[in-house]
Amino acid sequence: MSDEHPYTNRLIHESSPYLLQHAHNPVDWYPWGKEAFDKAKKENKLVIISIGYAACHWCHVMEHESFEDTATANLMNKYFVSVKVDREEHPDVDKVYMQAVQMMTGRGGWPLNVVALPDGRPVWGGTYFPQQAWQNALRQLAEMWQKEPEKFYQAAEQLEKGIRQTENQLVNVSQDQAIDTTLLSQAIAFWLQHRDDQYGGFNRAPKFPMPSQYRMLLRAAYHTRHAELMQFVRLTLDKMMQGGIYDHVNGGFARYSTDKRWHIPHFEKMLYDNAQLLSLYADAYKLFGDDEYRQVIDETVRFVERELRDSTGAFYSSLDADSRDASGRLAEGAYYVFTRDELQQAVGDDFPLFEKYYNINDYGLWEDGRYHLIRRLTDREFVHKYNISLDKLRQKVRTWKQKLYALRQKRARPRLDDKTLTSWNALMIEGLTDAFDATGNKHYLDLALQNARFLYEHQLRPGGGLWHTYKDGQSKIPAHLDDYALLISASLRLFETTGDTLWFHRARQLTDYVKAHFYNPQSGLFYYTESDANHLMVRPVETDDNVIPSSNAVMALNLFRMGQLEGMPEPVRQSRRMLLKIQDQIRRYPPGYYQWLQLWMNFRFPFYEVAITGPQAADFVRQMRKVYLPHTVMAWSATESNFPLLQNRFVPGRTLIYICRGGTCDLPLDNPDKAIEQMRRGN
Repeated sequence: MSDEHPYTNRLIHESSPYLLQHAHNPVDWYPWGKEAFDKAKKENKLVIISIGYAACHWCHVMEHESFEDTATANLMNKYFVSVKVDREEHPDVDKVYMQAVQMMTGRGGWPLNVVALPDGRPVWGGTYFPQQAWQNALRQLAEMWQKEPEKFYQAAEQLEKGIRQTENQLVNVSQDQAIDTTLLSQAIAFWLQHRDDQYGGFNRAPKFPMPSQYRMLLRAAYHTRHAELMQFVRLTLDKMMQGGIYDHVNGGFARYSTDKRWHIPHFEKMLYDNAQLLSLYADAYKLFGDDEYRQVIDETVRFVERELRDSTGAFYSSLDADSRDASGRLAEGAYYVFTRDELQQAVGDDFPLFEKYYNINDYGLWEDGRYHLIRRLTDREFVHKYNISLDKLRQKVRTWKQKLYALRQKRARPRLDDKTLTSWNALMIEGLTDAFDATGNKHYLDLALQNARFLYEHQLRPGGGLWHTYKDGQSKIPAHLDDYALLISASLRLFETTGDTLWFHRARQLTDYVKAHFYNPQSGLFYYTESDANHLMVRPVETDDNVIPSSNAVMALNLFRMGQLEGMPEPVRQSRRMLLKIQDQIRRYPPGYYQWLQLWMNFRFPFYEVAITGPQAADFVRQMRKVYLPHTVMAWSATESNFPLLQNRFVPGRTLIYICRGGTCDLPLDNPDKAIEQMRRGN
C-alpha cells in the first residue's frame, strides 16, 4: 500500500497488462487458479469470474464504475471470491463461460461477468453491468445463496448438462459418407442474400472485417467464376480500406466499425486482425494488381513493425481504444480524431483538396466537432473528378500523412498490451509471408523469419509442447490447440516460400505432438486444451470459425497440406473425415464455418502439388508465388533433395516444374508462365 495506490491486490504479481490494470482496485482480485477456488470452498462463497482484455473499451468502463468503487468492492469482497481473467491468456476459460452466458442470456461479449459455485460451475452471468445494476444483482445473489443454496446447485446442474450435451454433439453425430457438393453454392447464396450492396460486408452494424472469411469468398468467386460474388468481395475490400476502420495516418485496422459505412470504429487495434488482413489484401493484390491494395499492405506492415514489435522479433497483442485527450481525460479515439482547425493548421494550403479527399464535412464528422478520416472514392475516381494527376495526388497524400503523424506524436498514446501470444504471432508470420509473396519485399519475409525463430526459441516447452504467452523474458501457460494449429500452418507457409525443410520438419513435430495430446478418437476431432483443465466443466472443442479460424479447421487444413506435400494419403483422409463431421453445421450457418469451406474447396476443385527443382528454382518460385493460385502446395530446391515431393526429380543443369494431382504428375515444364497458365486453365 502507498499514497499513490491505497489498494493493491494479488494481480500485482501477474504479467498480463489487463490484470495489472486491475492490480490497484479495492476488489480483492485473484488470478485464475486453484487458490481462489480453494478459498471459495473453505468459506462457502460464490465465485465472481470477470473476463476481459486490455483493449476492451467497456471493460475499462465497468472497471472505472464498479471495480474502482470502494462500496462495490466491499460488497464483492464480503460475499464473494473474485477472479479476474485475461481472455487472451485463458481463451479456454473464456470459451466455457461464454458458452454458459450465451445459453443463459442469448448473447455474449466482454466484459464477461459470471457467478459460479465454489467448484467453478456457473449459475448466473452477463456482460457489461452499470454500477447500480451490478450492485443490485450481487446483493440478490448473496441473499439467495444464504437462504436457498440448493437452487444454485440445481441451476448449475442444468447448465452443466446443457454445455456437456453441446460439447458431446460431435461425438454422437452420424458422419456423412460423402462430401455435400452443394455446400459452397448454399454458402454463396447466404452471403449474397445478406450483403450490403452500398458499403460491402454484411448488411448490418456493427461490422467486423472478418478477413479470413473474405479470403474464402475471394477463392470461391475465383473457382466458380462468380462475377457477382467477386464484385461484392472487392467492394468490401475497397470500402474497408477507405473507411475509418483503416488508420489513414499510420496504417493498420481497428477491430470493428460501429456503423454500416466502416467509419467509426471501437478504436482498439488487434494483432490478429491486422495479420489476417495482410493475407487478405495480399490475395487481392495478386488477383487484381490494384496498387491501393499494395499500399494497404505496406502501411499495415509499417504500423505493426512500428507499434507492435519488440527488438526480439516478437509481436505484441494490441493497442487500446482509449487514450488521454488534451484535458487529460481518458477518452475513446482521442489519439485518432481531429478538429477542423487542427487539420487546417497541419495541412496548410492543401486543405481544400485534403477536405475533399478525406471528407472533412458532414460525412466525416463524428461528434463534438471531431472528424475521423474517411474516403468515398478510389484514387483513380478522385483524380478523374478533381482533375489532378495520380502521381501528384499520391505525393500530396504522403505529405498529408507525415504531417498528421507528426501531430499525433504530440498526443498521449493509447495503452499497449505488450504480451506476446503464440497463436497471434503465428498469424502474423503467415500474413508477412503472404505479403512477401505478393509484393516481393524481402523485408517482410525477414520479419516473418525473425518472429518464427523467436517462437521456436522461446515458446517450445521441454518435451515438445508449446507455451501460450511470453512477456518480460517469461514464457508461461501451456499452449492451446490454436497455438499449435496456427504455428504449424505458418511453418508450412515458410517452407513453401523459402524451400527450407527445417520449417516442414518443425510443422511435422508439432503435428505429432497435437495428435498425441489433443486428439479425441471418439469424435475424430481435437480438443482445445491439452488436458482436462482445472475447474472447467468440460474439455472444450472448437469447431466454429470466428474472427480467428477455428483450431480444428486449421488443423484439418494442415493435415491436408502435409499429406499432399509428403504424398501420404492418411492425413488427407483424416482431414476429409473431419470435414464430413462438420458438414451439417456448415449447412445450418455457413458464415460460422468459412475455414471449413476452404477445406471443402480443396476436395471439390482441382488441387495441385507443385515441385520445382534446379538452379533457377528460387526465381521460378518467386514468379509463381506472386500469382493467385490458392489451390496449390509447393516444394522446391535448387539442388537434389530427399523431400518426398522432390525425390528423383532433379536434372543437373535444368530447372523443371512438375505439376501433380494426387501424386500423378504431368510432363515437366521449364517455363513458370506455362505452369501458371496450366493450373489456371484447370481451375
